[in-house]
Amino acid sequence: MANKPPSYRPVSGFVLPRFAGIATFMRLPHVPLEDLADIGEVDIGLIGVPWDGGTTNRAGARHGPRQMRDLSTLMRNVHHVLGIAPFEIANCADIGDTPSNPIDLNESIALIEAFYAEVHKAGVIPLSAGGDHLITLPIMRAIAKHRPVGMVHFDAHTDTNDRYFGEHKLTHGTPFRRAIEEGLLDPRRTVQIGIRGSLYTAKDMDWGREQGIRVITIEEYFDLGVEAVIAEARRVVGDEPTYISFDVDGLDPVYAPGTGTPEIGGYSTHEAQRMLRGLRGVNLVGADVVEVSPPFDPSGSTALVGATLMYEILCLLAETVAKR
Repeated sequence: MANKPPSYRPVSGFVLPRFAGIATFMRLPHVPLEDLADIGEVDIGLIGVPWDGGTTNRAGARHGPRQMRDLSTLMRNVHHVLGIAPFEIANCADIGDTPSNPIDLNESIALIEAFYAEVHKAGVIPLSAGGDHLITLPIMRAIAKHRPVGMVHFDAHTDTNDRYFGEHKLTHGTPFRRAIEEGLLDPRRTVQIGIRGSLYTAKDMDWGREQGIRVITIEEYFDLGVEAVIAEARRVVGDEPTYISFDVDGLDPVYAPGTGTPEIGGYSTHEAQRMLRGLRGVNLVGADVVEVSPPFDPSGSTALVGATLMYEILCLLAETVAKR
């Protein structure tokens, strides 16, 4: 169990109102990246990646981390179902945002990878808020360089396309094809949940399945039910290191309208929470929640969904830390 000093506890809503103070993820202390190694106490780092240079249509996810930070102030201390008190069993901190260049995709990816390489070097598990889904590729380049990870991937899309507009091989629709090609992601330990929507061609999903990815379409999801899907996900990833990537467009857009590529007919927020809780005990090495796009939902409801899913995952990560 982590030996966590009191300074790593969130600011209490009984001490400072939730609408006051400088917004950090979950009201946690801010620990700059350059201080991580010297401090040597942070177990889980909450990180914003305000970049959507991989978006091919409706941009706006670059604004996701800021709004998710704001809405995450609504999170409290104890998970009401799992009984996990994450801030009591792990040292959690807001490490801030990665640098990026909004007009240079390649430079941004390099900057993001370098940021996460320092996080990984410090022994910190990253929990990230995107940003578009391409951010997962540089994160995996940093944390899975020496051993591939498995993945539980919640999404309406497989994100295993090859290229866009000719030779463009880096978009938010290609990260997992690149990750598999680079040996960062083990396709035989990857499960994708909620896949749906019209396709460019009838063969769009063939490549991933040929590599060994377990693709659970939304139709199969509803046929199987939540518990069976959880069991299948756990079977696929096994006991080896696993990453969670949650694209909010996996949810039905009635629950998450603020996203760039919505697809009707998805699962509910409660079903998503149940699936995440069902991953308790999986060997997790990191996670992200991506594609929250505030311009498409000024109410902040989608950002609240994203922040709450981050809290669900944080509880799982904290328990992983405590069991080390």
